[in-house]
Amino acid sequence: MNTHLVEDSPLILGNHQFNSRLIVGTGKYETYDLMRDCLEASEAEVITVAVRRERLIDAQGRNILDFIDLNRYTILPNTAGCFNAEDAVRVARLGREILEGLENPGVDWVKLEVLGDKKTLLPDPIATLEATEQLVADGFQVLVYTSDDPMAARRLKNAGATSVMPAGSPIGSGQGILNPNNIRICLEYLKQDDPDYPVIVDAGVGTASDVCFAMELGIDGVLLNTGIAAAKDPLRMARAMKKACQSGREAALAGRIPKKMYATASSPETGLPI
Repeated sequence: MNTHLVEDSPLILGNHQFNSRLIVGTGKYETYDLMRDCLEASEAEVITVAVRRERLIDAQGRNILDFIDLNRYTILPNTAGCFNAEDAVRVARLGREILEGLENPGVDWVKLEVLGDKKTLLPDPIATLEATEQLVADGFQVLVYTSDDPMAARRLKNAGATSVMPAGSPIGSGQGILNPNNIRICLEYLKQDDPDYPVIVDAGVGTASDVCFAMELGIDGVLLNTGIAAAKDPLRMARAMKKACQSGREAALAGRIPKKMYATASSPETGLPI
């Protein structure tokens, strides 16, 4: 029996290195205080922030960044709410300017979202590729949200994306990993020439078991928001998501037993007294 413990390695995303493989969003919380507490409970080291002005500043004129410990978290600015490449590139540059002023290490990267429509919130594949190419040329490390289409994922990697992030299911849907086979194929294609290339499931996970299953597929991390923020008890769910991410990663490193048609006895069949 192999009792060798496979040691884990840090999550490396471009120039950044982290111990936690859970990335958490900052939207949809009932209060900024609850958001702050959930971020802490999740033990995430990277948090995403939508940088469009109407999302940074609430109706009372409060800035979400005032409730985030900028010395504790690396901010991953995102282009949520953009529906064409031009807007996404502009918002990404705005995020870089904001973080330059705050001296946060997240200044050199962006979570790219270019959506097709407001009903499905699925990515526009052509505009996403166009924006990726422009932002890579502009010096960004691009973590790009995409569908679970392996062909699209491979094109985005070839365009220079630091990480390709296929959706488990539509944003905020809570449906979990709808097509694990496509995620597996994405992993195969994206890691074929570079086993360390980071692949992160972004969107759709609704509870801890979804996160655990995603990690068991062999991905490198999970990015989520609604699964915590919209839970009945967000603080408890934040802790559950943290543990699920850790558990799924451990299971992936351990290697599951193969599935079989028939039973296999757990007890030895040799040396029986009768």
